[in-house]
Amino acid sequence: MKNKYIYVVIAFLAMHLSAFIGVPLLFFLGVLAFKVPQDTMMIWSTSIWTVLSFILGLIVILLILRKAEPYTKIERDTPLPLNLSILWGIGGVFIALFAQVTAAGIEYLIGIDPGSENTQQIMEMIEKMPIVIIASSLIGPILEEIVFRKVIFGVLYNRFPFWAAALISSLAFSIAHMEPTHLILYAAMGFTFSFLYVKTKRIIVPIISHMLMNTLVTVNTFLLDPEDLNKVPEQVQAWIGGIFL
Repeated sequence: MKNKYIYVVIAFLAMHLSAFIGVPLLFFLGVLAFKVPQDTMMIWSTSIWTVLSFILGLIVILLILRKAEPYTKIERDTPLPLNLSILWGIGGVFIALFAQVTAAGIEYLIGIDPGSENTQQIMEMIEKMPIVIIASSLIGPILEEIVFRKVIFGVLYNRFPFWAAALISSLAFSIAHMEPTHLILYAAMGFTFSFLYVKTKRIIVPIISHMLMNTLVTVNTFLLDPEDLNKVPEQVQAWIGGIFL
């Protein structure tokens, strides 16, 4: 793998691991220096560090990739015209949502519990501190598409067929989110976003679809009344609750 791509993966991992240091530091700073109540500061420190680390992580990764020479065969190929790529990005969200609903139904049929602990935690953070939407719906999709599609999938696609590259990169994605039980859901998203990337040869396309999907899931979750959600079949709740991919 190209050195710059290795540095991107390292920066992405460091961004997530930084929470073990950054969150406690913010917590103690707020409690000791600014006399913020502990319960409040626990929420604030996690949410603020999430947004800050995502912003910093994106800046570092973009700097690493600055002026990078095309490395994968997707990058070396001729991209689809920008106007058509934007249309694919917007239309791709419907493909992604259909894939997610289908995958959630399959998981339900084979006995995998719907919903996502990862998503539930994100939703709770957004509810208590809406600024987290910046990380979940904007910066997160950019980072994840760069790392899991441009870098991991792109490098694998140099050597393996599409299905193998998409499956392996999706497995890495599910492990990164600590949810291997939802591999089918992650694979559905991985195949969808990988297809959009290969089809258009522009990483901005799956980024747009990913952003729109996360935003729609967030809006659906907060607009849907909890009593109405109880009336929805469990297999559909899995995508209404959302898996932030």
